[in-house]
Amino acid sequence: MNIVLIGMRGSGKTTVGSILARKLGRELVEMDELIAQMAGMSIPEIVVKHSWAKFRDIEAELTPAISRRNNAIISAGGGVVTRENNIKELKKSGVLVWLNASVNSLLERIGQDPGRPPFVNGRSQRDDMALTLAEREPLYQQAADFIVDTEHKTPEAVAEEIIGFLQEEATDG
Repeated sequence: MNIVLIGMRGSGKTTVGSILARKLGRELVEMDELIAQMAGMSIPEIVVKHSWAKFRDIEAELTPAISRRNNAIISAGGGVVTRENNIKELKKSGVLVWLNASVNSLLERIGQDPGRPPFVNGRSQRDDMALTLAEREPLYQQAADFIVDTEHKTPEAVAEEIIGFLQEEATDG
């Protein structure tokens, strides 16, 4: 069974995923890295040269292959939940864990990221993050098998909470 980490950029998917991979002896799969490799360019380049829609199309093409992996920790892209089929594919072989965080925490964690694709309609980073989170929150909620509130928790504590959930599930099921 895969452990699929979902959540906004800055929620801790990569950091927590690395800790889980180390503690559980599993491979960490970074969906965004695989998309960049597949496209032959960085995510900001994909968005600037093509569009967010093109990025999401590549993500949707790649999701079934990623979901066929076994016993991996998968750090999904923040917007993977925007396409229902992505969630269906990821749920076939894994448990989805939403790393939830407030806009303030997300912004604090990512800082002013120069690698971030440009904002649309001239919105500030805060406004863009708040709007995106508001749009995605119900999707994360619906997709998640387990939700971890990451506020005021170390990545290590978040990883331990996920491991605890998995152990409970194993004994209950």
